[in-house]
Amino acid sequence: MSSSASAGAGGGTGGVERSSGGTASGGPQEKKKKESIVDLGKYLDKAIRVKFQGGREASGILKGFDPLLNLVLDNTIELLRDPDDPYKLTDDTRTLGLVVCRGTAVVVICPVDG
Repeated sequence: MSSSASAGAGGGTGGVERSSGGTASGGPQEKKKKESIVDLGKYLDKAIRVKFQGGREASGILKGFDPLLNLVLDNTIELLRDPDDPYKLTDDTRTLGLVVCRGTAVVVICPVDG
């Protein structure tokens, strides 16, 4: 029998020591809080342009967001692509209004004026 197996017998911790201040459910000492990589707070109530997976692009006023990059845009306009060449934007647009953009589909976020 190995020493780690005998030390862990009856303890139920699997050979991992826990500090006396932590909780058994994995308290704040064991798990660091994830911080968002992008700080979109400075773009609230400002015009932004968003590119999505699949090639769609939209422009609107950022009204809200969350850590998963789900976005709420108001006065949103979709920029339409050329049906013959999917990499080329046309001058055609489509008004969408208030939209919620799923964060997993967001590829690029950039300010319109800058």
